[in-house]
Amino acid sequence: MNYFVEGLQGSGKSTMVQKLSERDPKLTAVREGDYSPVELAWCACVDELKYREILKKYAVLRAEIEEKTVSEGEKKIVCYTKIRTDFPGFYQDLEQYEIYNGRTSFEAFRTLVLDRYRSFHGDGMIFECSLFQNTIEDMTLFRCMPDEEILDFYREVREALQGLAYRIVYLAAEDLRGNLQVIRKERSDEQGNELWFPMMIGYFNDSPYAKKQGIEGEEALLRHFEHRQELELRLCRELFPDRSVILPSKGYTETDLRRL
Repeated sequence: MNYFVEGLQGSGKSTMVQKLSERDPKLTAVREGDYSPVELAWCACVDELKYREILKKYAVLRAEIEEKTVSEGEKKIVCYTKIRTDFPGFYQDLEQYEIYNGRTSFEAFRTLVLDRYRSFHGDGMIFECSLFQNTIEDMTLFRCMPDEEILDFYREVREALQGLAYRIVYLAAEDLRGNLQVIRKERSDEQGNELWFPMMIGYFNDSPYAKKQGIEGEEALLRHFEHRQELELRLCRELFPDRSVILPSKGYTETDLRRL
């Protein structure tokens, strides 16, 4: 069995991944930013020529970059967010080689995502937000796709995963505003300065969707999260009903975990 742990930011996905890992040490957890056989979020995807250019430009980080790089045919997957450095511009530079946030044509994006799902035949893996979050944010915020087109895409995802043993564990948040306040506090520095929220607001405000709608700010972000959760729950219930377990993000029990 493989597990896709899904839910909004702050719903407790990381905690669920940890609990599942502790219950069965034979399971391998793939967290955000780790190299994943099914997803490329928080990773740069480049060809050999561009990879050599990156190594040359950041020669002082060469050992760390090579350690966090996986070769896939003619492509190099660089898990750059796992490299700790204060080298100016490094993260911003590597970020441009991610496939999400409208950086590729939809056809190229669709092919990349579906091919990774089709080619995965592993077992005993726990994937943190590797099915819904990053792909749906790309489609809603950067491609402004309507829900029905997103459902059509996930019908293809369902087909691509045919034959794989997997379960979607969806953590549904009941209090989105409260969740947001918790995550804002948790992702702050020791002086209480918020680190995550300003970045999230900037990401949302600058998206083509927000600009097209003429919206910005915390309330608009909350409405987006509400819509995204409704859409993701619809995907679970309509397209993956036999594969999904929906749990309250803060209210599941040990019995619920045993049933997984």
